Amino acid sequence: MKLLLIFNPHAANGRAARLLPRIQACLEQFSELETLPTAYAGHARKLVSGSNLATFDGLIAAGGDGTLFEVLNGLYQHEREERVPLGLVPVGTGNAFARELGLLPGDWKKGIDIIAEGKLRPLDVGRVETNSEIFYFLNIIGLGFPVDAMTTAKKLKMFGNSAYTIAVIREIFRLKSYRLIIEINGKYIEERNVFVEISNTRYTGTSFLIAPHARVDDGLLDVTLVRELPRMRLLRLFPTIYSGRHVDFAEVSTCTASTIKIISPENCLLAPDGELYGETPVTVTCLRKDLEFFCPG
Repeated sequence: MKLLLIFNPHAANGRAARLLPRIQACLEQFSELETLPTAYAGHARKLVSGSNLATFDGLIAAGGDGTLFEVLNGLYQHEREERVPLGLVPVGTGNAFARELGLLPGDWKKGIDIIAEGKLRPLDVGRVETNSEIFYFLNIIGLGFPVDAMTTAKKLKMFGNSAYTIAVIREIFRLKSYRLIIEINGKYIEERNVFVEISNTRYTGTSFLIAPHARVDDGLLDVTLVRELPRMRLLRLFPTIYSGRHVDFAEVSTCTASTIKIISPENCLLAPDGELYGETPVTVTCLRKDLEFFCPG
């Protein structure tokens, strides 16, 4: 097996860099390896889109959710027949998608073991179309409160896996709501919302079970809407996200759909897979079983 490793040395606030020799040594035990380190934001996407993938049997993203997002979007710059299976070595601050593979933060060696097994599984991919571009995600895309929390969390990376939790608590005290117009399964919803999350997988922020019933290969995206509510009510709701019990609150509604259109608010920043990227209005579509991924047997 010949693998292309895209490694983000800046992941986990720079702590990932010291793991590179060990990761390379493990991968080289069963594969011919080429390593391309990233140097700046957006570089992983550029490296993958500019690579001749025909010479490789797999593409590996080593970093957090943001690195995986960039690698995925670089891969989708290639024609479908040119795309190779994707794998993950989780060494970032946020590794929410890794939870779908049964990996906890720091389980980079187990991630390599999964790749070594060579078992592939076709996974759904989210396709996002804005007024100016198209991009893709594997995990989740949100707007409103998640964007506010993400913006704050990026300033708190020194707190590691706790950064997002701290950011959420801070943003609760600066709570804003948005006038939402959204089309789901042909039905229009108009209301004031704190946030919208569209999930392909169950977790966000590593530990938040935001979409407890989501499946990554069912051809559907799970939509979570939180209507306008008082700060104290949101403080009561917040701890339940760890267990997925937030879906039982009256202010929370959920559904599944293959296509979701967010019409309003306009020019609202989006948060796909741990990144701040794109803006509304937007159409989000599930591409069923569109990507081969190295998964546990």
